[in-house]
Amino acid sequence: MSAESSIPNDKADLLVRIHREWSALLRAIEGLTPEQMSVPDAGGWSIKDNLAHLTAWEQLMLLHYLQGRPPHEAMQIEAATFERLDENGTNAILFERNRNRSVAYVLDGLRRSHEQVLAFLGQMSFSDLMKPRFLDDPQARPVINWVIGNTYEHYQEHLHNIQAIVDK
Repeated sequence: MSAESSIPNDKADLLVRIHREWSALLRAIEGLTPEQMSVPDAGGWSIKDNLAHLTAWEQLMLLHYLQGRPPHEAMQIEAATFERLDENGTNAILFERNRNRSVAYVLDGLRRSHEQVLAFLGQMSFSDLMKPRFLDDPQARPVINWVIGNTYEHYQEHLHNIQAIVDK
């Protein structure tokens, strides 16, 4: 979790945080060749794999948490399979799905996803972001928690992984 783990004060604050971490992510990969972005780390994940992962989870946030579609549809995983998966199982499917895709394909998807998220957030009010995501949630966690977790906090998390690969 980031040092800045509090809920943003308003939508402008949310968008500033998203933009700041998105820019840091892009700076980290700027100038890297497709070959450099395809070298796996000790765990088997390349920079490209980290970026494809970010895209998939950002799309889950957009399609499921913000637009209300079933999560298996958002992840493009068959419903019965999705129900049996934990986060690691989902990540393994996403990894296999994307590992043979080109860097250009992954980067294009990453940018398109980010633009879609920003466009959708631009149409939402801050009060809607602060509403509970699930009506039966005893903690009444606001939808903004899933936005934070799948945008700037997730970018930060994977930026550390990416930077470790770059620094090798």
